[in-house]
Amino acid sequence: MTASATRDTGSTRQASATAYPWLAKYPPGVDWEQTFTPRPIFALLDDAVARFADKPCTNFLGKVTSYGDIGSLVERAAAGLQKEGVGKGTRVGLFLPNSPTFVVYYFAILKVGGVVVNYNPLYTLEELTFQVKDSGTELMITLDLKLLFDKVEGLLQSGVLARAVVCPFSSLLPSAKSILFRVLKRKQIARVARSPAASRTLSEARLLANDGRYRQPDIDIEGDTAVLQYTGGTTGTPKGAMLTHANVYINVLQAGSFAPELKDAEEKMLGILPFFHVFAMTVVLNFSIAKACEIIIMPKFVLDDALKLINDTRPTVMPGVPTLFNAIMNHPKLESFDLASLKYCLSGGAPLAIEIKQRFEALTGCKLVEGYGLSEASPVVTANPLDGPVKPGSIGVPLPATVVSLRDLADPMREVAAGERGELCVRGPQVMKGYWRRPEETAGQFVDGFLRTGDVAVMDEDGYIYLVDRIKDLIICSGYNVYPRRVEEAIYQHPAVEEVTVIGIRDEHRGEAPKAFIKLRPDMTASKADILSHLESRLSRIEMPSEVEFRDQLPKTMIGKLSKKELKQEEEARAAAHAARGRG
Repeated sequence: MTASATRDTGSTRQASATAYPWLAKYPPGVDWEQTFTPRPIFALLDDAVARFADKPCTNFLGKVTSYGDIGSLVERAAAGLQKEGVGKGTRVGLFLPNSPTFVVYYFAILKVGGVVVNYNPLYTLEELTFQVKDSGTELMITLDLKLLFDKVEGLLQSGVLARAVVCPFSSLLPSAKSILFRVLKRKQIARVARSPAASRTLSEARLLANDGRYRQPDIDIEGDTAVLQYTGGTTGTPKGAMLTHANVYINVLQAGSFAPELKDAEEKMLGILPFFHVFAMTVVLNFSIAKACEIIIMPKFVLDDALKLINDTRPTVMPGVPTLFNAIMNHPKLESFDLASLKYCLSGGAPLAIEIKQRFEALTGCKLVEGYGLSEASPVVTANPLDGPVKPGSIGVPLPATVVSLRDLADPMREVAAGERGELCVRGPQVMKGYWRRPEETAGQFVDGFLRTGDVAVMDEDGYIYLVDRIKDLIICSGYNVYPRRVEEAIYQHPAVEEVTVIGIRDEHRGEAPKAFIKLRPDMTASKADILSHLESRLSRIEMPSEVEFRDQLPKTMIGKLSKKELKQEEEARAAAHAARGRG
């Protein structure tokens, strides 16, 4: 798959409503056929600094920093990185929680032509080792918190990582909090100078000790990788999606075209989602910078803290995942927090149940709209407009310059008709140029010029798209396809259910059968019989769960979406143990 094929927009400009049904009822005021001029990602920050230098950029635990000051820090960090040898193509890791430090070094790396490699702060040393080796990360940016530095120290001592820049967490806090943190929380601070790997670390103070002048490299906007975004993809093997400057920059503009209601330098964005995740990188970090928002940054999600932060700082926009909105609705003291400042909440990362959307909007008065994306598309592919036609249960319509094609599950070269299930495939300027050092897997991820997402969807006659399920999550029950999302949607309609995950388990008679894992709302009860009785009129017999298990908590990913992986592993281990006992 060539880079030019993945970024083809010329053919999309000659589209017709016949070829692309979403054009007939596209959101008013949004031009699907518009073209976008690619620029380096850091141009978003340069523009904001030039226009709104005095406006607040970050608000971190009460310390507010202006766009002008953030811009100055980025320039000095860029100069320091360049002095340390970071240049075109150098892979630099960000091993950081949400913080102003992330904002500064994200843009500084890009300014000197480096490649940002995002790392999950909760990764184990083994997971970090794999990604450092696979990406060829040469330098890691981290904080002096023991939780982070101890892992970086392990990478340095093993020789897997060459160098690290260590930034002081206390400097990010207001002066009083900074002093208290150093006194009361000193056990949480790593003693970097005494580390066996101290000789391979560089202090942020030393890195920033310059005048902010550096040599601007030539950026190949459409060819140079800006971000290596690791994803499990459809195979489960971590792969680095190579996102170019053009991919990410244009995706920010595409998403922005769906939000003309949001005014430059007037909005406040609540940064709950982790910036290292592609959804937050684009929709929280980059989009906020593009609109010169004040980014209210949470380093770690705690529900009570989040609600208090909304109450106190008055954000207007909050991207999140369905489990976040579900948790807010079910907070026992929700009425004691004022959420009236929120105008729009954006849901992504996982399918949004209709019941969650409707109940959240009724409780908060805030509009909750769903979009869809994946790492390989920078990530946003489709969205519902903030103000305009929204169809319940739909992930919306393709963003401008984006073509969605639904392909036959058995023959991906064949498109399916409206109303039929097919694999959602994407073509557009936001689609990656490929997987890092994996040409064969890159080729297999594309069909007929389109990126294969691994998601099953249906498109209606107006071009609105409805996710059915992940191909890999499909349950083959007595030869019939059973889609876990359909079962989950039906279970969510029970008033006692707070969260539910459905997976396929082995079944002697049907091959596979659905099993539901359910977390009930506080102070509410339900039995397996209650759930099955509730489902009788909503599901076919083949779709009915063979087992229902109630749990106090359900496993979630780092960004808070429900995770099936751990439950599948438990069931596989249980089945293997049962088989072993049978042989005994």
